Amino acid sequence: MRFVSGAEIAGLLDFPTLIDALEAAFRRPIVTPVRHHHTMARPDGDATLLLMPAWTAEGTDDDVQGTKLVTVAPGNAARGLDTINGLYILNSGATGVPLAVLDARVLTLWRTAAASALAARYLARPDAARLAVIGAGALAPYVARAHASVRPIREIRVWNRTPERAEATAARLRADGLNAVATADRGEAIGWADIVTSATLSPAPLVEGQFLKPGQHVDLIGGFTPTMREADDEAIRRARVYVDTRGGALKEAGDIVIPIASGLIRSEDVQGDLFELATGKAPLRGAAEEITLFKSVGTAIEDLAAAELVWKRLEAS
Repeated sequence: MRFVSGAEIAGLLDFPTLIDALEAAFRRPIVTPVRHHHTMARPDGDATLLLMPAWTAEGTDDDVQGTKLVTVAPGNAARGLDTINGLYILNSGATGVPLAVLDARVLTLWRTAAASALAARYLARPDAARLAVIGAGALAPYVARAHASVRPIREIRVWNRTPERAEATAARLRADGLNAVATADRGEAIGWADIVTSATLSPAPLVEGQFLKPGQHVDLIGGFTPTMREADDEAIRRARVYVDTRGGALKEAGDIVIPIASGLIRSEDVQGDLFELATGKAPLRGAAEEITLFKSVGTAIEDLAAAELVWKRLEAS
């Protein structure tokens, strides 16, 4: 059994290949039991423990199974620590023998960004060139690079409640060769962009419908509980809505659950998920001026596909 560090994962993955691997995974027979979601009370804000199993079910010796154990601790930011930490255990599906233990924090960053880019590949306009990044946490540079791998992104604006963090993220993206700047005007950045991606743990919506313009694609990836949301009712009302998985988003995504509970939308108004997009069963953008919105809460399919790709590249090296 091998331990795979975050640095090794970063050296083995690239977004074009990972996005293709996720797309293929949503077409494969993969079993994903309901994930365990436990809230842990903490004086500095509730933390969350997630256990996410999945396994391929193709009946071959190449089958794999995996389980992610991850914690989300919002209070870590004040300690100078990463909010998300954990491990991913990859096993042979045929024998159950452990193959590798991977850094789940880095694996999650890669696969979450890749899932957003996969949705954008189907939903964002082909000529989308301007990206607004709302939030400057660990995921921000990953999701910017992922979107830039599927659309011709020429300009990026980064907004964060703490301007210094927005500038640090923009500088990191500039070091990667992307044209990125920090901005203090969230509404202006949202209205300016062709793609708006939000990756925050904000308790209140930051992507407001009043700022959206026709033809945009909105990518919401921060909230992961029924009480968290990043977009307000007006944004949901104006958009054609998609999710990563219906089973997950219709139970765990506050951006979807709350508007359904209030009667703003119905579950039937969700146009499709990544399974349906990958298999051509979901309707796509109907017109260039439509606003599309993708809400992701994460699924174990993405973790398994990313871990399997890392393992295959390790074996080939």
